[in-house]
Amino acid sequence: MAVPIRPLILILALGLAACGQKDRPRTDLAAAKITQIGVNSYLWRASLDTLSFMPLVQTDSNGGVIVTDWYANPQTPTERMKVTVTILDQDLRADALKVAALRQVSQNGQWLDAPVQAATVQKLENIILTRARDLRRNSITKG
Repeated sequence: MAVPIRPLILILALGLAACGQKDRPRTDLAAAKITQIGVNSYLWRASLDTLSFMPLVQTDSNGGVIVTDWYANPQTPTERMKVTVTILDQDLRADALKVAALRQVSQNGQWLDAPVQAATVQKLENIILTRARDLRRNSITKG
């Protein structure tokens, strides 16, 4: 009986991945969980969830970069923001996340750069980290 190629490759890959595991120290797999992406999957998903209201310009899951386009809140149409999130590590840690934001205000029909309050960036980082921890906690209780 012929075995389909794709499942056979998956079985072989899983078998090879298990080789040599005895010598490696055990780590918290949930904290360092990565799937098909090069960065922490919880931070990645939490970043996308948090920025889902903004249009995305670039997403690179291997490099851990998310760049939004300019977004103007309908309640303040004379102000717009652009956000870049960088995930720096495969572990779920606060220092594995960096958020940068740009802000512009409209004056006489022209967009001019304006300062971003440090609290705005800090709040975004906290929202992403809290969401990532919630995603991790939910995956542990389900698993």
